[in-house]
Amino acid sequence: MKKADPAHEVIVLERNGPDDTFGWGVVFSNQTLANFRAVDPESLAAIERSFARWDDIDVHVRGRTITSSGHGFVGIARKQLLHILQERAAALGVDIRYRTDVQDDSVLAALGLGDADVIVAADGINSMMRRKYGKYFQPDLDVRPARFIWLGTRKLFDAFTFIFVQNDAGVF
Repeated sequence: MKKADPAHEVIVLERNGPDDTFGWGVVFSNQTLANFRAVDPESLAAIERSFARWDDIDVHVRGRTITSSGHGFVGIARKQLLHILQERAAALGVDIRYRTDVQDDSVLAALGLGDADVIVAADGINSMMRRKYGKYFQPDLDVRPARFIWLGTRKLFDAFTFIFVQNDAGVF
């Protein structure tokens, strides 16, 4: 929005600090990169300098490794991506207010934002805003019992890698 028209005032209220992150990395497909390039080539250029690249996907399951090629994935450390996007937002004149947790939109007036034209609430899977305005948004949620975990390692992999293990507790 700020890039499209620098006259717009854009304020981001971020509940976390500038270095807080959950997870290790972000992976982009070639199509996502093409979309990014079309709307903000400046940000993409900064992001691309930090990429790791993979063409293959290795799936480890039941003692076998199945490799699928030709995917064109790239990844970046999540904290590095956050810093790049923060720097880009600041360069464009976006006001980012860290450690500002908005549990209810009624506090926006106290923050001087009661007359905002557009509010985007991106408050996660347990969204307070979606819950509060559910009758208007009418979300269609499908909650499942699947267990999923990301684990980190310093081991370098030749391919984007998924490892599945089954035991008495289920599939991991």
